Amino acid sequence: MKRSEINRAYQAAKTCFEKNNWHLPPEPRWDISDFGLGEFSQAGLVLINLAEEPEYCEKLMYCRQDQVTPLHTHARKKEDIICRQGQLAIELWAGHPDKTAKGKPFRLKRTGKEVAVNSGDVIVLAAGERVTLVPGVYHAFWGASAECVIGEVSTANDDQNDNFFVNPGIGRYPGIEEDEQPLVRLVSEAA
Repeated sequence: MKRSEINRAYQAAKTCFEKNNWHLPPEPRWDISDFGLGEFSQAGLVLINLAEEPEYCEKLMYCRQDQVTPLHTHARKKEDIICRQGQLAIELWAGHPDKTAKGKPFRLKRTGKEVAVNSGDVIVLAAGERVTLVPGVYHAFWGASAECVIGEVSTANDDQNDNFFVNPGIGRYPGIEEDEQPLVRLVSEAA
């Protein structure tokens, strides 16, 4: 990713958070990624790590309409993905999509109530709704509104070793092409 693109994404997210009265910690840990795909407007996400403890993690995320976080799962992490502002679309699979029949039914919790879904379904969460994802459930998500603020509360987070993308070419952290001065230091950059 170009540093200028990271700076623009940072400014857009910061403006959206401020506009929606999301107060950030004094020194938020920013994470802005195009997943190594080179098309941030199509596949990308802005994240802030709000809490990282051995037992749990909390994140605040931002994306624009149709900006996808690619299909992935976790082996250990259980998470609630929460739509905080706008609308959030989530594609769900009971297992790896190459090994799971489209339409295969399974159950998960949506806003605390168990519901039936089918592999390959896309559900849309309104502001305030959440979905609980257990290890092994593959999911991709994107803004279904112009902007979307997303929350995540999960068990311990390990971005280096517990993100398993369907596309093996995806990288969790982007390489950075320095074309202007940074406005923010990312979690993937050395201190």
